[in-house]
Amino acid sequence: MANSFALPASTDYFGDALQLDMLTNLSTHGWSQHSLFLPETLRLALATECADLAASGALKSAGVGRTAVLTVQPAIRGDQILWLNPGQSQACDAYLAIMESLRLLLNQHFYLGLEEYESHFAFYAPGSAYLRHLDRFRDDDSRTVSVVIYLNQDWLSDQGGALRLHPQGLASLDVSPIGATMVLFLSAEMLHEVMPASRDRLSLTGWFRRRA
Repeated sequence: MANSFALPASTDYFGDALQLDMLTNLSTHGWSQHSLFLPETLRLALATECADLAASGALKSAGVGRTAVLTVQPAIRGDQILWLNPGQSQACDAYLAIMESLRLLLNQHFYLGLEEYESHFAFYAPGSAYLRHLDRFRDDDSRTVSVVIYLNQDWLSDQGGALRLHPQGLASLDVSPIGATMVLFLSAEMLHEVMPASRDRLSLTGWFRRRA
């Protein structure tokens, strides 16, 4: 069956207005937020895949720290995850193609030397959260730009689950996890946390990496 989510791996995926807004905000503020970033058919397919993986037990409790000393600490980080691999599904391949387009765009404008993108599904059950943290490790500076894309259907603000950003020198900012919203920020600079929600919270989290 043909891949109904096929998308070009080029910067042509992003319109001029989106490119300007995204690049200006990232350069000026260190973060950028955009609604309706994914086509609805793709958002729905990814949300269904994430929910099915959670129901089947395929997602695993996320750890804290580097691989060699990774520990599961639900009081600090409560999500369950599954890393994405090419060929995992048509929907995941389409999403990774969009991220490849974004990698090319960021390198073209910022000369960041981004070489790869890694990503996982993230499932937060009601009440789970992730305390304030940075995405870059102290002894590994390869993670450069972080990306969060929400997959939730009909999210209401009073259901919680916001991504709380802490820009340096500014007041904190909450981003509600509304489906198809994308948040982009600099991994080494943006402290952030995931607030608890009253319902299941589905997302894709990823990082553009340069050579360590």
